[in-house]
Formats: sequence, structure tokens, C-alpha cells
Amino acid sequence: MGLALGTAGIVLVVLLWELARPHCKRVFARGLELWRARSRANPLAGYDPGRERRAEQRARELLRSCVSEADWAMYRDLGFMRVWGTLRASAEREGIPYAYLIYPHKPIIAYVPATSELLNEYCVAFPDHSKPYGSTRLPDSDDVLAKWMALTGDERRLVGEANMHLPGRQVDPERVRRDLVRLRRWELERDNVRAALAPLRPST
Repeated sequence: MGLALGTAGIVLVVLLWELARPHCKRVFARGLELWRARSRANPLAGYDPGRERRAEQRARELLRSCVSEADWAMYRDLGFMRVWGTLRASAEREGIPYAYLIYPHKPIIAYVPATSELLNEYCVAFPDHSKPYGSTRLPDSDDVLAKWMALTGDERRLVGEANMHLPGRQVDPERVRRDLVRLRRWELERDNVRAALAPLRPST
């Protein structure tokens, strides 16, 4: 009697599975399709959060190898870099030194160091088309390096091709002025340290 009931139970389970199998396959296929659709809609699916950190670390190492020790220290300590200008923007400014501040993923800011007068914002973008996930933006330090190379390599071309705006279009002028104060303090501290260490260095 028990054997017969057990056999009947097995047969019943097999019959139910055969009846339910097409429905289960459709449900599974539908779930797989939805998952793939979400993956296409959200490129961050399968995203490795450590990938961005590793990319930025490599970018920082590359930037450090390309710029001067002082420029690297400035970016490391302050989060931006200064590049001195070489063009003559206008007749009335001839002979007046000017410079640029380079921020990651922000416009390049032209200014007059002697007066802290802000001149223009130059909007340029260097997208990263090689990334399979997330934003096409370059890592922060790669963006800074690209702008530095463009300015030091062909300032006239960058200024001519960039979208130029008056100060304040995208970057808060007060923030820039605070950064200029930080830059002056930073340079003064470095000068004081170098002056203090100078007597300790062996003469050549």
C-alpha cells in the first residue's frame, strides 16, 4: 500500500512538472529579457567601483611624471594647477603677466595674478571613449593633464577653439578668488621652507 502511494506521488509530481514546465520556461525567459533590458538601460550594471579609483591612481601617477615637481605639488595640495599664459590677449594688457587655473572637469579660468582679476572661462572637454561602463569623462587627473598639455603645447589653438565665457558662467568667482588666496599662501609657505632648508643643503 505504501509503495503504491509513493509511486503514485512520484507520477503525480512528474505530471505536474510536465504541465508547469512550459510556463516556467516562459517566466525564466521573460526574467532574463528584463534583466538584459535593465543592463542596457543602466550601464553601471556589473560596474566595479574600484575601477574608477584605480584609473584615478594611474592618472595621478602619469600626471606626476609629466609636470614639474612644483606643479604636481600644487595639484596634490590644492586640487588645481596654474599655467602661465604666453599670448598677448589685447593691446591694453600687453606686458601684463596672466595665467590660467586648471580644475578637473571645470572650465579653465584666465586671470591676472598681480590683481586677481578674473578674465574669462574657457570651456573644453576631453571625453574618454574607451570606457565600457559609466561616464565617458576622463579621470580627474587625466582631465587636468589633457588641459595642461593643450595649454603648454598650443595655447593659441585652445583659446581659439574653446567656448569662451565671462567669469561666473560655470565656476563661482568667489571660489576662484579663495583659491587664489590659498595659492598665494601655499607659495609663501613653500618659499619659507626652501629658505629655511637652504643653509642645510651641501654646497656644490
